[in-house]
Amino acid sequence: FLCAKRVIVGSDPINPEYYKNGIETTKYIISHNLGFCEGNIIKYITRYKLKNGIEDLYKARKYLQLLINQEKKCQIQKKTT
Repeated sequence: FLCAKRVIVGSDPINPEYYKNGIETTKYIISHNLGFCEGNIIKYITRYKLKNGIEDLYKARKYLQLLINQEKKCQIQKKTT
């Protein structure tokens, strides 16, 4: 693993460079019809090395845990119906 390095890239606050490598992150999220939590997981994982480092990994973990909790609730509901 390589350690994350915070890099100040460009000056476009709406569409920064770290979202433009390969497929644009927003376009990927939309093209895969991902929900809010899923999209945020992708967003934070995509940018962590170039923006906020471990802080972004904690944010991704927060949204992953929310998604896991949501899926657990759905499984319970399916079993009871």
